[in-house]
Amino acid sequence: MSFRDESEDLKKPLLHSGSWYKMGSRQSSIVDSRQSSPIGSRESSTTGSRQSSITSPTAQVARDGYISVMLSVLIVAMGPIQFGFTCGYTSPTQADMIEDLDLSLSEFSLFGSIVNVGAMVGAISSGHIADYFGRKGSLVVAGIPNIIGWLAISFASDTTFLYMGRLLEGFGVGIISYTVPIYIAEISPQNMRGSLGSVNQLSVTIGVLFAYLLGMFVSWRVLAIIGILPCAVLIPGLLFIPESPRWLAKMERTEDFESSLQVLRGFGTDISIEANEIKTSVALASKKSTITFSDLRRKRYWFPLTIGIGLLILRQFTGINGVLFYSSNIFESAGVSSSNLATFILGVIQVIATGVSTWLADRAGRRLLLIISSSGMTLSLILVAVAFYLEGVVSEDSSIYTMFGILSVVGLVLLVITFSMGIGSLPWVIMSEILPANIKVLAGSIATMANWLTTWVVTLTANLLLSWSSGGTFTIYATVSAFTLVFVALWVPETKGKTLEEMQRSSMYLSGHSI
Repeated sequence: MSFRDESEDLKKPLLHSGSWYKMGSRQSSIVDSRQSSPIGSRESSTTGSRQSSITSPTAQVARDGYISVMLSVLIVAMGPIQFGFTCGYTSPTQADMIEDLDLSLSEFSLFGSIVNVGAMVGAISSGHIADYFGRKGSLVVAGIPNIIGWLAISFASDTTFLYMGRLLEGFGVGIISYTVPIYIAEISPQNMRGSLGSVNQLSVTIGVLFAYLLGMFVSWRVLAIIGILPCAVLIPGLLFIPESPRWLAKMERTEDFESSLQVLRGFGTDISIEANEIKTSVALASKKSTITFSDLRRKRYWFPLTIGIGLLILRQFTGINGVLFYSSNIFESAGVSSSNLATFILGVIQVIATGVSTWLADRAGRRLLLIISSSGMTLSLILVAVAFYLEGVVSEDSSIYTMFGILSVVGLVLLVITFSMGIGSLPWVIMSEILPANIKVLAGSIATMANWLTTWVVTLTANLLLSWSSGGTFTIYATVSAFTLVFVALWVPETKGKTLEEMQRSSMYLSGHSI
């Protein structure tokens, strides 16, 4: 190997795989195995001896791999933080926006809910965008309309710019909600995939919390400008992380694929086995004909798609977004004087509980956490429903009435905690894991669109249902939550500890119970 060849190799930034790391023949185990030069072998041996005298090679390699994966996840987490900030923006700004722009309540309600329409459009196209531009490229596509949308809202003088900005934000969020879980699943080692996948929902709750917190201190126009920051960090940050190895393999960019995987696993790791598994899986998927809607009726496809869509739809129909969106009104109904502060505290609790779920995902397993989460949600919703029913039959001056108000608040807090422990984050993780590679574009887009459609339905009807009957509303949500428990117990498989390729080869698509 000539000095010229090595110098060019070391200095080449791998722009195609999206990372400014230096990738040389001495750093990649795959490239090492292809080097036959005696000089190269002696160099590698000398380097290895020098490293082993300083620290344990295995530990160092593991650290390098974990750092690369964690950095990648932290950067793409700016996407769901943007997602959460978009969702939380309307809560602290409602009164000021209505007063400043002379909006009616219906106009503001449309402003709040129209983001779901944009998200549905983004979800429909998200699979094809992520497949054509790559996972990172699709996040750039998502980030640009988000930035334009926030600017439109910040400088809006009427509803035209408000609605346009909110639609653009929704379009970007729809793409983000599909792409980020897929990217994280595709770059994560199997022993970290559950925990890292849960970072998606954790980041959403952090975004919501930031919107609640900052909205208490700044005007709605300034808050909109602040909303640009997550995407302003995300877009340049994507230059410093690798593209998904599985997408690169699918695009037959072999050199970039191997380089990306090597960086994600550590420069001294032998990635040959995992690389071959990925190549085999991608090759098998590419041999199959183009998937159409009619093909999804085959059990191999409709079973995992039903699980993915079922979990996403049921998590929405438990009413959690309605509860969070109208939490201030619910707290006021329960007799809480400082409803905005209570909403912020609820956001803090949600972040903490989601963080615990992130830690537990690869320890307790997805299925167990979903069962615990849906059971806790059912009991919490029943508690809130009973408290509101009993409030309606006692005098407001009675001490018992106050006790029922406290009981309903406790139920809401328990609801948010149990939701965040499993149902909040794990459906996205499981969807990204179980969908076969050859249907991921079509099926993933369908599942994401279904999620946003049900989100729109819940946020649109929650306030109407609460004005009809608070107890009746939570009874409906409790019934759906109980069905979610049954759904998980009967059909959702455990995916803990399995590689994505192992799941594609498994019998889950035929048996429908466990992998």
